[in-house]
Amino acid sequence: MEPADELTRIAYLLEAQGAETFRVRAFRRAARVVAGTDPARLAQLAAAGRLTSLPQVGDTTAGIVAELLATGASTYLDRLERARPPALDGRAAAIRAQLRGDCHTHSDWSDGGSPIDEMARAAIALGHQYIVLTDHSPRLTVARGLSAERLREQLEVVVRLNGELAPFRILTGIEVDILDDGSLDQEPELLRRLDLVVASVHSKLRMESQPMTQRMVAAVADPNTDVLGHCTGRLVEGRDRPPSAFDAEVVFAACARAGTAVEVNSRPERRDPPAELLRLAVATGCLVAIDTDAHAPGQLEWLRTGCLQAEEAGVQDGRIVNAWGADDLLAWTSERAIPGAASAPPG
Repeated sequence: MEPADELTRIAYLLEAQGAETFRVRAFRRAARVVAGTDPARLAQLAAAGRLTSLPQVGDTTAGIVAELLATGASTYLDRLERARPPALDGRAAAIRAQLRGDCHTHSDWSDGGSPIDEMARAAIALGHQYIVLTDHSPRLTVARGLSAERLREQLEVVVRLNGELAPFRILTGIEVDILDDGSLDQEPELLRRLDLVVASVHSKLRMESQPMTQRMVAAVADPNTDVLGHCTGRLVEGRDRPPSAFDAEVVFAACARAGTAVEVNSRPERRDPPAELLRLAVATGCLVAIDTDAHAPGQLEWLRTGCLQAEEAGVQDGRIVNAWGADDLLAWTSERAIPGAASAPPG
């Protein structure tokens, strides 16, 4: 493997570990510079101990490149590879084997760290058949949410990329903010054009239980909503944030009636919904979407966390929407018909 590829692999593994964004970007930037440097010049700089004279190449990345050129191996990369989590087993492994794609991903069009095509190629490497691109809606300005105009531009980019990446598919989508009254933060006509819509609460998370319940029920009943994203809004790692207060029985019953899936958000700092609420969603008959909410390529591996959550909650075969192929998923978002419903386990 070439030095640039090794640096890119390191960045990927750091993302999968949830490393700080600045660390990951340092490796990706260095990888681009190294890839664009003539190999003979790279070797000369390494021999002279002057790799840091290259822009974006610091002491750590220079040391890795020098070691690779000298020995063909990297102790830094080897350490990261050894730190990868063990393979899933049992029911969690069976669930992971069913998953065909990921219904909640972000790119650098909003607050993600990588271009759309890099996210797609990482998904292909994991064996996915599709990802749904769900960058943020305009109200979430801190995340560079997409205006209607920018979202229309993104749709054109996705058409072009799908032509290049076929048979893999990038499905069009959005993570749309649930506004205070339960309406959705994007033009209804544009939402209807998208393949899949994840609706999430990002503001006023401390709203009283009754109005929050009404807000969420209105959102999941909207025919444009396909998936209720990270329903409690909690954070359990890093910056701790308690779950929002709402009547989960009422909200999940509304999801079951509307055919709206409840997201199993696999981000390590979210793991949302909590186990007891996910068990309630399952008991209520809700469909689920096991998603990564990935903001970088390596984070697409976080599906393993969601599979463990689904195993614990007793999620049944036939109830996981991203275990369906792309055509069946699109049939569901269009018609709210469950593929193979006659043979699916009862809700």
